[in-house]
Amino acid sequence: MVELLSPAGNFISLRAVLENGADAVYFGLDDYNMRANARNFSLNDLSEVSKIAAEYDTKTYLCTNIILNEKSARKLESNMERISSSEIDGLILSDIGLIEDTVSHGLEAHISVQENVTNSYTLKTLKKLGAKRAILSRELSLREISEITKNSPIETEIFIHGAICMAISGRCFLSYGLYGRSANCGDCLQPCRKNWTLTYEEGDDNVINFSDVEDERFVITGSDDASYRTNFFSPKDMCMIEYIPELMKSGVASFKIEGRARSPDYGAMVTGIYRRAIDEYQNDPLNYEVKSEWVDELKSVFNRGFDTNFYFSTPFEASEDNQSKYMKKDIGQVVNYYNKVNAAELRIWDDLKIGDKIIIQGKTTGSITHAIESMQIEGKSVQSVKKGSNVAVAIPDKVRANDFVYKLVERDYS
Repeated sequence: MVELLSPAGNFISLRAVLENGADAVYFGLDDYNMRANARNFSLNDLSEVSKIAAEYDTKTYLCTNIILNEKSARKLESNMERISSSEIDGLILSDIGLIEDTVSHGLEAHISVQENVTNSYTLKTLKKLGAKRAILSRELSLREISEITKNSPIETEIFIHGAICMAISGRCFLSYGLYGRSANCGDCLQPCRKNWTLTYEEGDDNVINFSDVEDERFVITGSDDASYRTNFFSPKDMCMIEYIPELMKSGVASFKIEGRARSPDYGAMVTGIYRRAIDEYQNDPLNYEVKSEWVDELKSVFNRGFDTNFYFSTPFEASEDNQSKYMKKDIGQVVNYYNKVNAAELRIWDDLKIGDKIIIQGKTTGSITHAIESMQIEGKSVQSVKKGSNVAVAIPDKVRANDFVYKLVERDYS
């Protein structure tokens, strides 16, 4: 049975992906992972993470996948005992020099995609060093992944959804070159996502090198100042929801969702959709069908448009910013939840009406998306309420006092 591995950037995200069916979670530690700009966990948090995950019988993997210099490697080694005592299951490593120390402390050693593993010979060497699993390079095709996995003596893992980096397995120097903020140390400012201007010398027709793809969609737009603008550094997000059978047949041990820096509702939605798809295929592979609403729901949360990366062909489409249908608006807070009537009292600072979709998030609640069907003020049903009100909303899922409330507002792309 394949493992569904989901990201957790904080305690709210952790609960959100667990509630939506993650088999395992991965998360960062301050100073040691590739998402320095996310709200990561501290050493003191690890035991609580393990305790929460144990409630769901879920495995826990700690990312320590930056490029380690001598000082940071020694610091990580000195903290290995505390990490081990927290009862997490394993470490995701970008440095093979720490495999032995990781295993000696009773932890699984998983090799990061940063190592750019592209063949079974590397996997056999990693086996000798003590690694249990390796995340395969994102530049591999599905055919190559199947062949490598067939010949691998250890578990393999692949990404199935989320952001794709322009650099080989994420090893990029652009952010450091421009801003002195290293992507390889988890501090990427993502300059690749910006809109770039291309200039060239008069008469130099070789600067604009169009691809030989017949269905050309790599758009370079001309401007009045004789420059050309494009998002050529920014790939679309990976989305493999339509290819679950093909992925399952590859033999990999784990499907990984990217997104530790994204919101809890993103983690909840994406995990839930892939959970349903995997379970439906496993329960009845002969009659399995992809549901169109799965793609629609995935498009409702943050995305830069979707692609299949290198799985079937070389990707060539550029992307821009968030392409989701909705944006989240902070509108209120939970005051109380009444278990007997399954209703939450909300204090709101924006208008709300029947039919609105809201998201409620909290450390214990995780992330719940709910379409409002019933509201009351002082026991009387209402169709809408104005900002500044306290309103009771019927919600079947338990929420907690001080949880955050957001309203989903449809984007206007006109």
